[in-house]
Amino acid sequence: MDNFFAAIDLGSNSCRLLIADKKGNTLFQENYPVKLGEGMFENCVISDAAFERAIECFTSFKKYMEEYKVTKYRAVTTAACRRAKNSEKFIKIIKEKTEIQIEIIDGYEEALLNLEGAMMNCDKSKKYVVVFDMGGGSTEVTFAANTNPAQIIYSISIPWGARNASEAFGFGKYDKGKADKLKDVINEYMKDFMVKTQYDKYMQDTCVIATSSAPLRLASMQHGFEKYDRVKADGLVIDMTKIDEVFNRYYSMSVKELAASPLVGENRSVIFIPGCIIFDTILRNNLKAEKVIASLKSAKDGIISNLIK
Repeated sequence: MDNFFAAIDLGSNSCRLLIADKKGNTLFQENYPVKLGEGMFENCVISDAAFERAIECFTSFKKYMEEYKVTKYRAVTTAACRRAKNSEKFIKIIKEKTEIQIEIIDGYEEALLNLEGAMMNCDKSKKYVVVFDMGGGSTEVTFAANTNPAQIIYSISIPWGARNASEAFGFGKYDKGKADKLKDVINEYMKDFMVKTQYDKYMQDTCVIATSSAPLRLASMQHGFEKYDRVKADGLVIDMTKIDEVFNRYYSMSVKELAASPLVGENRSVIFIPGCIIFDTILRNNLKAEKVIASLKSAKDGIISNLIK
C-alpha cells in the first residue's frame, strides 16, 4: 500500500494542511483562517470563537486526510499556543472532537522546520541563507549555512507578528506614528541578530527567503496579479528597491478598501499593514536585502520532508 503523509501547521492566524505522497509530490493543500490568536493580546486566552473555528477547521482537515488515506501525519502549533493560558484545554478538545493530536513546538523547532521547507526555493549559488517567517504572533529570522542539509548558525524568535502587532498598536489603516513605534520594537530585537551573526560580513553571499502570507501577497502585487494566488507567487522575487511603489499604494487604503482588495481580503484587512511594516523593518532596514524570494514552501513542507525520511 502506498504511503501518504499530512502536515498541519496551526499558526496564530492561519492553519495549513499539506498532503503529499512518498516522493514529496503535493496531492492536496488547504489554508483555513482559524485566527487562533485573535483577541489574545489582552488576556493570553484562546477565545470561544477561535475554539469553534479550530474545531471546524480540524474536522474538515480530518475528512481530507481520510479521503486521501493518509498513513502518517504531524500537526504542530506555534506562538499562540505557546502563549495561551488555556492551550492544554484547546489541544485536548481538538483531540476529543477530531482525533488529531496537536504538538506545541518552540521557536527554534519552528525555525528548523521552516528552514527545511524554504530551502526548496533557495539560490544554491549562495553560501548562506536567511529565512524570514512571520506568523500572527511571532516572527522567526534564521541565518544558516547553505549546505545539504542546511545548518542553522543563529536564529531569533521575535514575539511580534502581524496579528498581535495589529492589536497591540491599534492598527487599522497605515499610521506613521504607530508604524514608527512598531519599527522601534522590531529594531531592538534585530540588534541582537545583527551582532550575533555579524551579518554585514556575509550579506553579499546570502540568499534571502521570506515565507508566510505577507511576502506572497507582496510578490503578487509587485508582479501585477489581479488577485492573490499563493501557488503562482511561490518562488517569485520581490525587488526591495521598488517595494515602496507597493507600500504607498496599500498604505493609503482604509480597512474597508483593504478588505475589498482581491490581493488582501477581509481576513487580512486589519493585519496586512503591520505585517508589511515588520517585513520592511527586518528585510530592508536591517538586512539591507535588495532581492527577496517569496516562498509558499515553509514549515508544513519541512514536516512532510521529515515524515518521508
